[in-house]
Amino acid sequence: MGTLIGLRRSVGAVYSELAASHGLAVDAGDLDRVFPAVYRQAPPLAFPGLAGAELLTAERNWWGVRIAEAFAACGQAGPLPPQLAGALFDRFAEPDLWHVYADVAGPLEAWQRRGLRLAVVSNFDQRLSGLLEGLGLADAFAAVVVSSAAGAAKPDPRPFRLALEALGLAPEAVWHVGDSPEDEAGARAAGVRPVLIRRPRGADPTPPGAGAR
Repeated sequence: MGTLIGLRRSVGAVYSELAASHGLAVDAGDLDRVFPAVYRQAPPLAFPGLAGAELLTAERNWWGVRIAEAFAACGQAGPLPPQLAGALFDRFAEPDLWHVYADVAGPLEAWQRRGLRLAVVSNFDQRLSGLLEGLGLADAFAAVVVSSAAGAAKPDPRPFRLALEALGLAPEAVWHVGDSPEDEAGARAAGVRPVLIRRPRGADPTPPGAGAR
């Protein structure tokens, strides 16, 4: 996120809208203001040794805590409506909430024509594969490594090493394109050359505090 895809609407707008449908009124701007800190202070979205239903439960629980923390930081006292966290988790798995950056398709097509093998390494969860499929990007990638399933999150080099193994490539044969300090640090730790994208603010409708990368 921030490299290939972004959100069409802010986290706060989506949280506020779904909260209202569950009888809870919280300002979208307030949620956007607190969410970046909530996300930065969270433990890694990574669950060593888990797979299948156990991994999905861990992902849902991790995001459930972040959601509750965001609403609490906006002054919401007491427990949230019981179905709200699950509804938000499912909503962010729907491709219509996301967009592909306009400068992504051209390079992906050019690299595929040249026979380059491509992978995604992301601090995200299992929802990412479905999003890439729904957004028409899945066929471009030979592997998708998400931190939740890898058991480690960037800047840890382990997700990068899993991608290298899946691609059958040595670190010195690979570049990693990312948009965050964690991308750069994790790639270097794995022996991979990093390239950072620096998008001008307002170039695409990616919101502040957009969350998973």
